[in-house]
Amino acid sequence: MASADSEPAPGDTEAIPQAVKIIIAGGFGAGKTTMVASVSEITPLSTEEVMTEASYGIDDLGGVEEKTTTTVALDFGRITVNSDVVLYLFGTPGQDRFWFMWDELAEGALGAVVLADTRRLETCFHAVDFFERREVPFVVAVNRFDGADGYDAEEVRRALDVDAAVPVILADARDRASCRDVLVALVTHVIRGRSPALSG
Repeated sequence: MASADSEPAPGDTEAIPQAVKIIIAGGFGAGKTTMVASVSEITPLSTEEVMTEASYGIDDLGGVEEKTTTTVALDFGRITVNSDVVLYLFGTPGQDRFWFMWDELAEGALGAVVLADTRRLETCFHAVDFFERREVPFVVAVNRFDGADGYDAEEVRRALDVDAAVPVILADARDRASCRDVLVALVTHVIRGRSPALSG
């Protein structure tokens, strides 16, 4: 039996941080795996596999012909905001043959980031529609690929036909600070949506 001296004094126990689930979604090759890896404070879990001839004619490689791997289940990472909040990041697979997994991944999510690739903007339509239909708050992060056309945020907003209240942000999935800014924008958007008085 433990002695009284070994028991923690009242107030000495550490508070357990609140776990917040964030989904990173978008089309095939939009940069979801890269974003999770860039911002995660732990070595991210990735289910990327080498693409084989079996995917030819099934996965649309238009605009991303150099891509040799693909996420077949999910990407997972973590970022501590402060002592009270930890974000858990779940990256979705982008190919339409894996969309059946999205419902499970999105269960209990606070919000989502939709990564948009201006080389293949139509590939993120499904993600936008998915979160709109489920009323999951989301932001659109325009991943700026080298050599891609330089559309600004408002041009992307019009092309995707997203509500004016949805933040559209230019980002670089390879850059930790840029990814962090996207997550801050999402959390701010969620807070404002839950507290309308703050959005004025």
